[in-house]
Amino acid sequence: MPFTSIERLPLAETQIRTSRLQGLLNREMPQVSGIFIFSRLNIYYLTGSWVNGVLWVPSEGEPTLMCRRGIERARLDSPLHQMAEYRSFTQLPEICADFGTPLGDTLGVEMGGLPWNLGLSLQKRIPATYLPADPLLSRTRAVKTDFELAKMREAGAKHHLCLYHIIPECIHPGMNEREISLQIWNVFLNQGHCGMMRMENFGEEIFLGHVAAGENANYPSVFNGPVGVKGVHPVIPHMGNQATIWNPEQPLIVDCGFCLDGYHSDKTQVYWSSKAHIPEYARKAQDFCLDIQMWIAERLRPGAIPSELFAACWKRAEKQGFMEEFMGLGKNKVQFIGHGIGLAIDEHPVIARGFDAPLEEGMTMALEPKIGISGLGMVGVENTFEITRNGGRCLSGDMFNPILV
Repeated sequence: MPFTSIERLPLAETQIRTSRLQGLLNREMPQVSGIFIFSRLNIYYLTGSWVNGVLWVPSEGEPTLMCRRGIERARLDSPLHQMAEYRSFTQLPEICADFGTPLGDTLGVEMGGLPWNLGLSLQKRIPATYLPADPLLSRTRAVKTDFELAKMREAGAKHHLCLYHIIPECIHPGMNEREISLQIWNVFLNQGHCGMMRMENFGEEIFLGHVAAGENANYPSVFNGPVGVKGVHPVIPHMGNQATIWNPEQPLIVDCGFCLDGYHSDKTQVYWSSKAHIPEYARKAQDFCLDIQMWIAERLRPGAIPSELFAACWKRAEKQGFMEEFMGLGKNKVQFIGHGIGLAIDEHPVIARGFDAPLEEGMTMALEPKIGISGLGMVGVENTFEITRNGGRCLSGDMFNPILV
């Protein structure tokens, strides 16, 4: 029976991505003969296949995809010409040599793509000098192609439709967080959410996102973000808690990502009861967060320095009296205001200290200024932006205020 791919990545797309990576490699790591790539996410990015294996990207020439399992699926989904099967790392040098791109004595390697035991196994079976190439992969993926931007724009549009227009008709005060989570999940799936979201930083996981009513938004968090969440259980600190009811006098904050064909949009929406008396301090905090989002968005242009944007916003929070609560309360406070996004929620670059490389056109970032208010919950905003010459173009809607339900 002949099989066909759901979506075969165009050959021109793989060539654009590989060429960008090889350009960075030759400019910044000229001593290596190529890069070994092990994580499925980066293999997919460069080949179009979610295969179990290794990708060899030489400094010059075509990549070679070596599959431990799944070569038949790889041949359906990937346009790459050079593919082979293997059982042991010891076979890799011969396979690469047979395709005309032999390994050298000094190799780049995606160190974050291998656990320690497999890294030691690689060194034992292929003796060489290994240098970390992870930063080059992150920088390659940070600048999106037109193919990627089209997917992210569609994801953002669907995301806004769900959170701003459909969800308000499905939820109300008196529901518990889990019931609200299930409503969100149902709406997202009906609008094409692929059912999974991915994070890259070691140990980080995500499922649907954060649904937090009232003080649960300040609940002690294990997640690298400002929104606290009690979650389903200590071993599943995601989604919403069944025992927590959304009180009409509390804000409900929904920080849930949307994933379409593997590409993410990140957006946070705050909801209040239409009958609630919203405290003046909460209104001011919400307005401050919106002002911060729009101030950064205006400056998301090629050449802008993320660390400078971060420092300016941090000073504004301090000047306006929000420093203690800005970007989370207590130990939940995070030291960033925005992050790259694409095939993973947490990509390069980050609006934080230490990120001094200029932004480039085509990068995509989620901006998420938020303020935790003790005894009440959390307010704020988050949206996904594309960096253009005219400033950040919002991909996840054009209406950012809280919604009364």
